[in-house]
Amino acid sequence: MNIYQFDVERVNGETLSLSQYKGKVLLIVNTASKCKFTSQFEDLQKLYEEFRDQNFEILGFLCNQFAGQEPGSSIEAAEFCQSTYGVSFPMFGKVNVNGEDAHPLFKYLKEQQPFRGFNENIIQEKLLKLMVLEKTPEWYIGDELKWNFTKFLVDQKGNVVRRYEPTDDIFNIKEDVQRLIRYQNDSAIVS
Repeated sequence: MNIYQFDVERVNGETLSLSQYKGKVLLIVNTASKCKFTSQFEDLQKLYEEFRDQNFEILGFLCNQFAGQEPGSSIEAAEFCQSTYGVSFPMFGKVNVNGEDAHPLFKYLKEQQPFRGFNENIIQEKLLKLMVLEKTPEWYIGDELKWNFTKFLVDQKGNVVRRYEPTDDIFNIKEDVQRLIRYQNDSAIVS
């Protein structure tokens, strides 16, 4: 099994099969426009611009499960992301990422890349832990996403290879994306 078995909904309600992205490196992100991490859209857009011509896509999934930080419609949220942060990567309709009603894609992502735990030696992670305990304690235990802007890196074959928490440095994500793209390019040369 891989992510290509899943269908998702665009912000306009159209269904799309993730098989459309076969052969590409993907970064799947749950997002919200009123989150303390919303400014990450800037870094994500820069990453997308740098690698989009090298079989790389970012897929943004709107989510309102964390303190109601995506209150409007999916279309309104996507327009906000585009007008405020210049987001040009694909955005998808609101999904639940945790609990019984979690979208099957996110259930699968969490199974493939469980939560690694909080590193309390890093102040941002310690603060995230405290915020989760205060605002959404039901997501504190287990592999549930802890907050918006959790990211999953998917290789060209649809395998989930890494999970990043909202506090993880975009530079580390960029290095991992570069490695996967380089591996893809090296494999093409050998074939």
